Amino acid sequence: MGHRKTHAPRHGSLAYLPRHRAKKPVARIRYWPKLKADTPRLLGFTAFKAGMTYVFTIEDRKRSPNFGKEVMRACTILETPPILICGIRAYTKTPYGLQHLTEAWMKDPPAEFDRTLVLPESFDTDAMLQKLEKMLDRITNIRVIAATQPKQANLSKKKPDITEIEIGGATIPKQFEYAKQLLGKTVTPEEVFKEGQYIDIAAVITGKGFQGPVKRWGVTILQHKGRKTKRGIATLGPWNPHHLMYSIPRAGQMGYHQRIEYNKRILKIGKDGKEITVKGDFIHYGPVKGPYILIEGSVPGTEKRVIRLRQPARPPTETSEQPPQITYISLESPQGK
Repeated sequence: MGHRKTHAPRHGSLAYLPRHRAKKPVARIRYWPKLKADTPRLLGFTAFKAGMTYVFTIEDRKRSPNFGKEVMRACTILETPPILICGIRAYTKTPYGLQHLTEAWMKDPPAEFDRTLVLPESFDTDAMLQKLEKMLDRITNIRVIAATQPKQANLSKKKPDITEIEIGGATIPKQFEYAKQLLGKTVTPEEVFKEGQYIDIAAVITGKGFQGPVKRWGVTILQHKGRKTKRGIATLGPWNPHHLMYSIPRAGQMGYHQRIEYNKRILKIGKDGKEITVKGDFIHYGPVKGPYILIEGSVPGTEKRVIRLRQPARPPTETSEQPPQITYISLESPQGK
């Protein structure tokens, strides 16, 4: 009998290398889906993560073995104060990707903007919009510059998070007219999403700091009789090539990476956060004061983190047209209060 080789697949995925800290706590959205619709609309929104609870809903997926039955689901509460549309930005497509053409800003941005940007004393909004209109034949993408209003959420920060949200559907001239109407106004989540639909969620996950290879990559702990180390790796790689390969699991930063999760379902969009706040409030967040969205399942990131929502890039083929029927929302305290 010859030696039978043991099956030992490599530990840890190389899919997300390099595992370094995200540049900003607000996630980037690099792709906006194409919307086939006659009316233009925003393709995204920005929210703040409050915490989790659980709900009982009636299963409405027809292929599910639990169809028509009451099922329990974990869910996440996102606080969604209205976003302020403070600018319009136009892009054109070039062989090297999207190129910024011009933009228009609202006349009197809020005083909090000085915490984020260095702005001129006043904008000539009308002249900017006219310049945009003259370039309509060159424009391929129109995005709005949207700012969060953290003062309206249960957050201590005053600094707004400024993001770009693309407008989809209809034609470029119609998108421009729609953006013009929104400029200087606020948008609520009901204007962007509807209950029961699927969305994509982009966020920066919870940071774990500097971790060793066992926790970071899941490598096997070495036997205690081995030399010097147990929670390290057995080999740094082959003699040739004469350098340390990128695929060797090493200690380093773990967490605080950007991730995107596809097809999370909206269970409910509400206006009064008191009806969803658990007893004793959400840990590390407090009560939800204003409008909120209830998302099925978990969401990346820690409490208070900025969560970016987007229309689904690859939605499920079979979806229910009706919003899910919620029979019970747990408001029990996670702290036993």
